[in-house]
Amino acid sequence: MRRLVTRLLSEAGFRVSAARDGREMWEVIGTAPPDAVLLDVMLPGTSGLDLLRRLRERSCVPVLMLTARGEEMDRVLGLELGADDYVAKPFAPRELVARVRALLRRAGTPAGDGDLASRSRRLAFAGWVLDTARRELTAPDGAAVDLSGAEYDLLLAFLEHPQRVLTREQLLEVAKRRVGVDPFDRTVDVQVSRLRRKIEPDEGSPAIIKTVRGAGYLFVPDVGRA
Repeated sequence: MRRLVTRLLSEAGFRVSAARDGREMWEVIGTAPPDAVLLDVMLPGTSGLDLLRRLRERSCVPVLMLTARGEEMDRVLGLELGADDYVAKPFAPRELVARVRALLRRAGTPAGDGDLASRSRRLAFAGWVLDTARRELTAPDGAAVDLSGAEYDLLLAFLEHPQRVLTREQLLEVAKRRVGVDPFDRTVDVQVSRLRRKIEPDEGSPAIIKTVRGAGYLFVPDVGRA
């Protein structure tokens, strides 16, 4: 189930970290605070409901519970403990992806000191730093760089999916705001070109966003937490 869900969400354009049990979950969260958590009720060791209870004591990160079909009490208890939504197994792949997207749209960017999902929201790449809490981009020399709303959304999409080819359709889907055009419209290319001019100011500088002919765009640098 874990491998299935990981592959399904990865193919849908999400960056996924998997954990086999509660111990691994806390390790993953401590290393890379997530934007959302999919939590199965049936886990080895500590149950998903117990993990949800502990998670809610320290975080408001959105949580989608996976429950066995017909286990109404698990769903009710999960919602009472603070789960944001649930999906009953077996589930349709499209439904799971749609529910994850809806969960992220409803949640927006979590805020609050000490929140697991809001810590380390400064993303670093090639000397640049994007502060997602303030929506601010800082150049390697420390200068602030202004970004339009569409440029910010595209950059964030690239940073959340580094070293992966993103099609125009995926760029429209994963960006938090919608550019509002057909995926085959050249507007996406124009926005990428504008973003390139800001983060690749010198012609001789290494490429940060690479065009993959016939496929889309690839964000080249490694991305880490600043």
